[in-house]
Formats: sequence, C-alpha cells, structure tokens
Amino acid sequence: MESHKRTMLKTITWRLIATLTTVLTIYFWTSDWSIALGSGLLANAMKTILYYIHERAWNLTDFGRSSVPVKTLRRSGNHSR
Repeated sequence: MESHKRTMLKTITWRLIATLTTVLTIYFWTSDWSIALGSGLLANAMKTILYYIHERAWNLTDFGRSSVPVKTLRRSGNHSR
C-alpha cells in the first residue's frame, strides 16, 4: 500500500503536467491567456481532488495486485546488502 505522502506527491506532479497541457491547449484554441489560465487552473484543481480520492480508493483493494513472497535471510551468516 502506498503512503499518503507518496500518493500526494504523485498527485501534485501529475496535475502540474496536466494543468500545463490544459492551459496551453486552451490558449492555442482561444489566444487568450486569462481564459486559458482560469479554465486550466479551475478544471485541474477539481481533478486533483478527485484523483487523490480515486488513488486512495484503489489502495483499499487488492484487485490486480500480485502476491510477493517474503524474502528470508540467508542462513550462511552473510547478511551483507
């Protein structure tokens, strides 16, 4: 399971990329920075919150995860990393 800190960092970095993409797309369509920034920031703020909730909900299920066997220490006495 991912930590809240990791999920939050993934959320922020992805939303920065998505926001830039949205703002540039709207700017190229309208040639108006105020519309592009306003629309891009509002839409992506809402999407950030929904993405975080979505990620945390998926972490509540084991669907699609594979079981990883627990590694045991070697019995040779050599425990170097």
